[in-house]
Amino acid sequence: MKTISEIIAGELNREVSHVENVIALLDEGNTIPFIARYRKELHGAMDDTALRTLQERLEYLRNLNERKETVKKSIIEQEKMTEELEKAIDDCETLAALEDIYRPYKPKRRTRATIAKEKGLEMLANALFAQTPDLPEPEILAADYVDAEKGVETVEDALAGASDIIAEMISDDAAIRKTLREFISKNALLVSSADTEEDSVYRLYYDFSQRIDKLQGHQILAVNRGEKEGFLKVSVELDRELALQKLRRAVIVPGSRAMSFVRSAAEDAYDRLIWPSMERETRNTLTEQANEGAIRMFALNLKPLLMQPPVKGKVTMGLDPGYAHGCKVAVVDGTGKVLDTAVVYPTFSEGRKKEAIRTLSAMIRKWGVEHLAIGNGTASRETEQMAVEMLSELGGGQSYAMVNEAGASVYSASKLAAEEFPDYDVNLRSAVSIARRLQDPLAELVKIDPMAIGVGQYQHDMPQNKLEETLSGVVEDCVNAVGVDINTASPSLLQRVSGLNKTTAKNIVLYREENGIFTSRKQINKVPKLGPKAFQQCAGFLRVPESKQVLDNTGVHPESYEAAEMLLTLCGYTLEDVTAGGLALLPSKIKLIGEEKIASECGVGVPTLSDIVAELMKPGRDPRDELPPVLLRKDVLEIKDLKPGMELMGTVRNVIDFGVFVDIGVHQDGLVHISQVCDKFIRHPSEAVSVGDVVKVVVLEVDEKKHRISLSMKQAAK
Repeated sequence: MKTISEIIAGELNREVSHVENVIALLDEGNTIPFIARYRKELHGAMDDTALRTLQERLEYLRNLNERKETVKKSIIEQEKMTEELEKAIDDCETLAALEDIYRPYKPKRRTRATIAKEKGLEMLANALFAQTPDLPEPEILAADYVDAEKGVETVEDALAGASDIIAEMISDDAAIRKTLREFISKNALLVSSADTEEDSVYRLYYDFSQRIDKLQGHQILAVNRGEKEGFLKVSVELDRELALQKLRRAVIVPGSRAMSFVRSAAEDAYDRLIWPSMERETRNTLTEQANEGAIRMFALNLKPLLMQPPVKGKVTMGLDPGYAHGCKVAVVDGTGKVLDTAVVYPTFSEGRKKEAIRTLSAMIRKWGVEHLAIGNGTASRETEQMAVEMLSELGGGQSYAMVNEAGASVYSASKLAAEEFPDYDVNLRSAVSIARRLQDPLAELVKIDPMAIGVGQYQHDMPQNKLEETLSGVVEDCVNAVGVDINTASPSLLQRVSGLNKTTAKNIVLYREENGIFTSRKQINKVPKLGPKAFQQCAGFLRVPESKQVLDNTGVHPESYEAAEMLLTLCGYTLEDVTAGGLALLPSKIKLIGEEKIASECGVGVPTLSDIVAELMKPGRDPRDELPPVLLRKDVLEIKDLKPGMELMGTVRNVIDFGVFVDIGVHQDGLVHISQVCDKFIRHPSEAVSVGDVVKVVVLEVDEKKHRISLSMKQAAK
């Protein structure tokens, strides 16, 4: 029997030793970001995504083994365990297969079959189901089991009870269920019809039928929600006669005197027991698969959103648009510190709009604002038009960007926002958040529940614990990939650092407030409740720009400082050269000496050596700086300005199963259908594009009334 390590290695196409090493590291309490970054030699340089997949499979397989032991114990206690049964249990690769085997032995509530057994009809059922050549007619055999005291008053009663027992035996047969499950997966249809005369967003599914192996995840989730909201009737349909043919082949012995009886019992088993449970199971399986796909899509979309390039060091004005309560305004400096706030009412009248422009223009001049960040929610179109008019009057020098404000209102009303901005109104806090989202999306978005950020589809229908766990993992990976300045980071950001939690993050900030800024990584050890293991996990991801030791402001882990200094010495450099940025020839010198030789002399592996070199070449580097910059605008379009054939630049806002939503600056995002994403065949739009990408599109069609814009990336590339 294969070990868990061997199973996972086969599934992920990895070395068994690498998988074993990762399992050992996880069991020792190491975090995924730490393992991914600082233990590459032990796992063959798997990335954080592969490591999280491994961790997930490890948990599943350990749960499976635990369940196997529980099942074995139960069957042994019933004194029904055999060598064949034990082997079948050991060979199970899924929980579903295991539960099929356990089904006949699982304690049941009283069923028609158990009642029949209580009447002493089990031997009759076994004899009839065996269908041996010497078997008499069922009625003759059943006559011996008539017993009025037991409630079996007639031959018909005896046969009915035997039929119930046989039906349950057939229903509980693991091989039969496996055969039918495979048949259903290739032949069943998911069918939905209208359960109302009212029009709705589910109209596409008012007369819908699709083979279940052809269903898309978004279709399953839409049908589920439509059913839940009372708009749809949904069922799984299968050709009953074809399914019964498979069932009959499995249980009937041709020519037996009991053949007709067993055939009837099999049909009863299918109609009363097998199909209802299989239909439920099929719906559950489809939903689980759709949920898994949707959660993967969330994670895939969240990562590039968090990793959007920051617009660093610029005085920024955040505008949170609104109608009744006006447009909330906040100006923050290059570090995100609030300089000024206001509320203007550009949507009330032309006069109020002019007044708003005067107020905002004065603030822009006073504080030297370079960029405007405009939330993309309610009244954003009018606010954007006002901003363009204002920037034109100011004579240039400033630009604006539309910022996804999903979750801003959740954050502004949170306890965290109240602690951060006790003197500001809830509405003004969201304007600050929008400004900071442009300056440093990652630092601001970590303050918000990932599920409130809104990249994906049907997030409220997902298993919330699984969704939260997955998205939190993405946030953790992004934060640690970028690194965190320990002297400026908020507790929200710090708690996402490998090895830290809410308590230690708050303690870092308290220590900073009481003792002044950190001046070295070693000083982190003085933070209360931050022990040696936590230090090992977090140190490499925390940057200390104010330290005299230049390596403290890099991704080089303290455990590798000696190796880094040895590398510099071997190549004729010092730490001062790192500070001065004078290592241009370092890669060529390493190549001349030999990478493996240097790695050996430094006491590290080649992957770790490569990481050290990358950090020494660009100390304090931010990987987000290497991505395409944010699309900043100076003019505005309206949907009525769009014409088929127009070429525009836009920012990808969401990637879902059937296409890509792109912000082209007209308030309403346009849809690039999957067929218009690129020339080559793709199974999913995420194969070609990510959230935050700046793309060129061609307008295909515009429907002003329905606010629909159809775009093509494929045609723009020609």
